Order: sequence, then C-alpha cells, then structure tokens
Amino acid sequence: MQTSKDPLHGITLEMIVTQLAESYGWAELGYQVRINCFISNPSVQSSLKFLRKTPWARTKVEEFYKFSLREGKLKQH
Repeated sequence: MQTSKDPLHGITLEMIVTQLAESYGWAELGYQVRINCFISNPSVQSSLKFLRKTPWARTKVEEFYKFSLREGKLKQH
C-alpha cells in the first residue's frame, strides 16, 4: 500500500474549514486568511459555498492549512 505525500490527500474542504475554524476561531482565521467569508458572518456552510466556486480563495485556504500543519498548529487526522 502506497501512502500519499500530499497533506491534503483524503481530506475534504469541509474538514479543512472546520479544523481551521476550531483551531484558530473565525476572527483569527479571517485575520490570517483575508477572505470575506471568514470575516463577515462566517460559518462552515457559507465558507464552503464560497470556496467551492472561487479557486483562488480555496488555494489560499489549502495553503494556510498546509502551513498550519507544518507549524504544528493543527493535528493531522
């Protein structure tokens, strides 16, 4: 069995947003990743809706997630 070196392998966007929100809180997440869906009336569902149709924003969130894993700020599931 081969394991993927991609830290996003098998992780859904919903899992990423939920874990970031739980670890940082919406206010800090909005500060770290300057995307309005994290600042103005944030929720997992509204963030997912925006991120799924906005590739540049999704990339920013995925990069911040990977950065947070490398820095040890998140636990990898």
